[in-house]
Amino acid sequence: MSSKRGAPDRVLRDSVLRDPAVPVIEPERYELRGSSPYRFELQRRDFFKFLGAGLLVACVMKDALAFQESGGGRRQGGQNLPREISAWLHMGDNGVVTVYTGKVEVGQNIRTSLSQAVAEELHFPVDRIEMVMGDTKLTPYDMGTFGSRTTPTMNLQLRQVAAAARDALVDIAAQQWKVDRSSLVAADGTITDPRTKRTVEFATLVKGQRLTQLIPTEDPLVPAAEWKIEGQPIPKVDGRDFVTGKHKYPSDQTLPGMLHGKILRPPSFGATLASVNPPDATVMSDVTFLHDGEFVGVAAPSQELASRALQWVHAEWKPAEDQTSSKNIFDYLKTHTADDKSRDSAPYEVGSVEQGLKSADHRLQQTFTVAYIAHAPLEPRTALAQWSGDTLTVWTGTQRPFGVRSELATAFHIPEENVRVLMPDTGAAYGGKHTGEAAIEAARLARAANRPVKVVWTRQEEFTWAYFRPAGVIDVTAGVRTDGTITAWEFHNYNSGGSGIRTFYEIPNQRIQFHETSYPLRQGSYRALAATANHFARESFMDELAHELNMDPLAFRMKNLKNDRLRAVFEAGAKKFDWGRTKSAGQGFGMGGGFEKGGNVATFAEVTVDRESGDVRVVRVVTAFECGAIVNPDNLVNQLEGANIMGLGGALFEAIEFENGQILNPRFSKYRVPRFSDVPVLETVLVNRTDLPSAGAGESPLMGIAPAIGNAIFDATGVRLRSMPIVPNGLPKM
Repeated sequence: MSSKRGAPDRVLRDSVLRDPAVPVIEPERYELRGSSPYRFELQRRDFFKFLGAGLLVACVMKDALAFQESGGGRRQGGQNLPREISAWLHMGDNGVVTVYTGKVEVGQNIRTSLSQAVAEELHFPVDRIEMVMGDTKLTPYDMGTFGSRTTPTMNLQLRQVAAAARDALVDIAAQQWKVDRSSLVAADGTITDPRTKRTVEFATLVKGQRLTQLIPTEDPLVPAAEWKIEGQPIPKVDGRDFVTGKHKYPSDQTLPGMLHGKILRPPSFGATLASVNPPDATVMSDVTFLHDGEFVGVAAPSQELASRALQWVHAEWKPAEDQTSSKNIFDYLKTHTADDKSRDSAPYEVGSVEQGLKSADHRLQQTFTVAYIAHAPLEPRTALAQWSGDTLTVWTGTQRPFGVRSELATAFHIPEENVRVLMPDTGAAYGGKHTGEAAIEAARLARAANRPVKVVWTRQEEFTWAYFRPAGVIDVTAGVRTDGTITAWEFHNYNSGGSGIRTFYEIPNQRIQFHETSYPLRQGSYRALAATANHFARESFMDELAHELNMDPLAFRMKNLKNDRLRAVFEAGAKKFDWGRTKSAGQGFGMGGGFEKGGNVATFAEVTVDRESGDVRVVRVVTAFECGAIVNPDNLVNQLEGANIMGLGGALFEAIEFENGQILNPRFSKYRVPRFSDVPVLETVLVNRTDLPSAGAGESPLMGIAPAIGNAIFDATGVRLRSMPIVPNGLPKM
């Protein structure tokens, strides 16, 4: 076993890639490396002053740097270590428990599962728990809500905090009653002495007191097999507010005297501002016009007036030169590789690929491509900003409130303590709302107008100026013996990213490498990152190898797969799907699967194909999934079904078209996303491993759908398609 970078370094890299408890910033999170889009010329409040009397718990975690994403970031505002890595819980004397977390709700229903975690360990009713999420003034620092990290990190953290709070309350009751604490029982928000039948509510114990507990987490937590609240399909917290319209999203936020902002955008990527003239002040007396460097914007009492004012701004731009297009993007990426000297680009090597290929009976090489696609969230980027002196408050939809706080502080040259970012539960993100452009734009206009300003991006702005899932080219080469044993595996990903790039099949000779490139469009995180592209290439290629040998694709996988957890989901999915049954003309079956971020998935697809029209329809999808102990089975099913529906778009038809620095399909009328008519029958098999820690499920379910569909199309037609989207305009005529 060797590596060009040395064995010790490779071992460390392997542990980072495989250990779900270690925070990782994957290479395809390009948006986190970028500079702030603009740069222009509250210390944590005392909790008792803010909250009043009650019990406050700050829990110091063992191995905190490994379990909380903040461990990888810089120290925040001089906070000491416990504050940086703690979760807070406040029990008021009104009987309500308030929990603080930097994680945010973007449609994944994490508010419910985190409430379940607290309720389970605190022995307290879920409906009396309130979650404060993503408020940089009230919650502890958190790197962000991404990477399927909330369940394995914050769920565990809040369980430990809740257990510490429960123990503290039992101690208080034991001291008051002068009994042995081990004789007392905490349940449903009360503590009872079974011998005397004496009972006291938690709120009564803390009434009028100011108690702070700083407790290490050696206390044992409730095993998953004994859960009473976690592991149950409880309804969505505040679910009624979402369906009745009571819930307020970022775009619903208002303030007295608020103005609406609009930003002047370049006509194409890379264009620079040559000159600009404001609208006629006599006509636009109610409009604030601002020109600050490359930033040009207006603020007005209504969106309509702001839009008209922007149209009356006259600007001249100098376009960028030599821009590529979506028609030749894959050649561009292969010919614009970086020097591959970064840590992320270091190859992973085992054995000798050359020797493995020599010993093979069959050798195969193919190239797969993945197009740029958009996040297309239901709610575009939105921010409402208000200044009070040199203090800035912003309400915005973001997965990284603390990251946006840093961007704002940098843009306006003010301390981070002077910036507060609040994240109302937002209308979807999918990895696309990690940056704070709208927040900075609203804040700059608010400072110029000396009034609150709200900026809501249009759909065309969202499609054009947000970042995209990276396009990519993947070259795969393998050698295989006649008995189905894979002897060599070489895998090169250009630009798309390194997530999920390592094969989970047992192969003695491997060379795997991610190659950074220069790229023409702004790109960054997208749900499941490059694991989707890498699994598409790998699982499609596995299907090709199986057919090369005339082996059943499931049997071929099992021949080379030793991972028991992944084997289990393939077996469970195949049983539910009835793999191996007879198919009719125009019908095809396919599979794809893998593991990433603690989740194991196997997806089976049934398609029908009309060769005359080229129409491809996915009629049935079966997904088997295992992510350790299941916290909320209904929510998990929702995650799986949502991932498969979202994955249909990228698999079948989603692609950004661009030329000369312009997006050619920047609206839903031209950019195809899945419709209700596209949704197949969705069936789910949950494999519940109560013996394993809970992992996240927001990303990994997406990985299996594209290869399953592509392999099913081949099964139906004999046509092998190696690009995502697979059939943007129907099956090509052969």
